Amino acid sequence: MDARWITEADVVDLLRLDDAIAAVTDALRLEAAGRARTMAKTHVAWGDGHTLHAVGGEVGGMVGTKTWAHTAGGAAPLLVLWDAGSGALVAVVEAFALGQLRTAAVSGVATRALAAPGAVELAILGTGRQAHPQVAAVDAVRPLRRIRVWSRTPAHADAFAARLRAAGAPAVVVAPTVADAVNGAGVVTTATRARSPIVSAAMLSAGVHVNGVGAITPDRAEIDVDVLHRCAVVAADDPQAARRLARELAGDTTITSLSAIVAGGGARPEGADVTLFRAMGIGLADVALGAELVRRAAASGTGRPLPAPVPVPLDLPLRRSHA
Repeated sequence: MDARWITEADVVDLLRLDDAIAAVTDALRLEAAGRARTMAKTHVAWGDGHTLHAVGGEVGGMVGTKTWAHTAGGAAPLLVLWDAGSGALVAVVEAFALGQLRTAAVSGVATRALAAPGAVELAILGTGRQAHPQVAAVDAVRPLRRIRVWSRTPAHADAFAARLRAAGAPAVVVAPTVADAVNGAGVVTTATRARSPIVSAAMLSAGVHVNGVGAITPDRAEIDVDVLHRCAVVAADDPQAARRLARELAGDTTITSLSAIVAGGGARPEGADVTLFRAMGIGLADVALGAELVRRAAASGTGRPLPAPVPVPLDLPLRRSHA
């Protein structure tokens, strides 16, 4: 059977956020049981903040890698999936929307596990492309009553707040400062490109859960290291990558894998002051969503047929002897 090329529009049509959260949860449980694997994340940087990334994993008989170049001009990520047994090409997925769903779904899983049951107010810091999916992910697991929005650019905050209201958000307020946004919030999500911390321990209310989403390379930081001293749990989707790439978590801090938390039932520790989840981006989650997309695309006939590559022998001539 031919492989499939699955477009951005196909991804949006085939996969809902609730489906993504369920698929990621299943994949994390399999990872905790040693039945799924995440490829070590790798990246290279050049120019003024440009980066090339590669992530991947194996789950449910499917292996894949997602790669993208993040530049000032944008990004065009692609997920390539192969059959884990035969190595046959299964699909190529245009992965911008998929990446947003994956990142949001992982934050949803972490929030469901670590946020207080009564957390109904969210502070979202940053209003870029990840912001709306992040709000939706928290709302999927902790139905929100109020959302506080902050951006370095007030006009962006106003525009994003209007978008949330149009999407049906119950109460949305624009906060003039980070401290105003996070004060009293039960969940705080940072989705910025900040190069120095914007959230300190003194800003956070007791009982808060923090999702750190934006600082995935060493040149970025959103959360001050003093927050760690208040944390009952510091978790990451990929603890090794967090150690290597998240300078916020430098030192001897214990980092618990999200898969272990999910496998253990995902309960917030009794009396916890602050819990922190640092999202690094794991290829396992991309492959899990890709596998679900492939199943749905096959069932609905969605996606453009993509003939499998056919190896061609490489017959290279040699130079005649000059003897």
